[in-house]
Amino acid sequence: MADKVWKGNTGGTTWMQRSLITMMEFIPLRIMYVVIDIFVIPFYMLFVHQAYLAMYHFYRLRRGCSMLGAFMNVYRNECKFAQIILDRFYIYSGGKMEFEIDNFELYEQLAKSDEAFVIYSAHIGNYEAAGYKLKANNKRYNALVYGGESETVMENRRRLMAENNINMIVTKDDLSHLFEMNNALSNGESLSIPGNRMFGSQRHITCSFMGAKAKFPLGPFAIAAQRETPAIAIHVMKEKTHLYHIYIQKIHGEGKNIKERAENLARDYVAGLEKVVNAYPTQWFNYYEFWA
Repeated sequence: MADKVWKGNTGGTTWMQRSLITMMEFIPLRIMYVVIDIFVIPFYMLFVHQAYLAMYHFYRLRRGCSMLGAFMNVYRNECKFAQIILDRFYIYSGGKMEFEIDNFELYEQLAKSDEAFVIYSAHIGNYEAAGYKLKANNKRYNALVYGGESETVMENRRRLMAENNINMIVTKDDLSHLFEMNNALSNGESLSIPGNRMFGSQRHITCSFMGAKAKFPLGPFAIAAQRETPAIAIHVMKEKTHLYHIYIQKIHGEGKNIKERAENLARDYVAGLEKVVNAYPTQWFNYYEFWA
């Protein structure tokens, strides 16, 4: 993975985003999909070359697609990403999604226990949707989120996630979010962190991923390794217009010291992530040269 801090937010002005939420109350979601897929995505692919090339290389080199197959998969990927963004605004407008969950008992057992635990996510599918389904009745669910997101998105996230006892820890330039993360675990709460992108630290582990070597941040896994807290991975993948599938996986990280435990956690996480990416290749949303 490129050694850089990820920056990105939902596009559009505040007025545009709020107008979209209003539109979602009256226009069927499938019609919105068709409009975006036909009239928006082709033009986006023409002008945003960096994202296009990164995804083309993913399908061509990592998935072994032909040139035409890689191009078509880039288009499908862009469409799927746009659909997931629309799904978020649909939920903000009061729309409902259905969920199927694998291994829910893993989450439920940890959520009911007295000890803290760590949840690892990735930039695939629609992880945000987990916050609207997985309730935190017994202990607060703390999610690390990017601090540069738009005001409209953050307002709606706070409103909806507060209903499920979910607290957002926003990344800050002064790194004060690290203290919030530490406090959450000290209080016996759960902490959700992306496991596939850098957030300021350059410490990493090189893992075999999708047939080639890629860098993954070591910091998120060191957090669980240092405290020897239980860890799981959660991925939320789109199946149909109104249906998502939540995959919950136990992450193992045995070892004699913090470094060894962190590296084993990372490897187990990456192995599980690879299975999900292979099952849902058009929902890989890392729009840069991940294997660079």
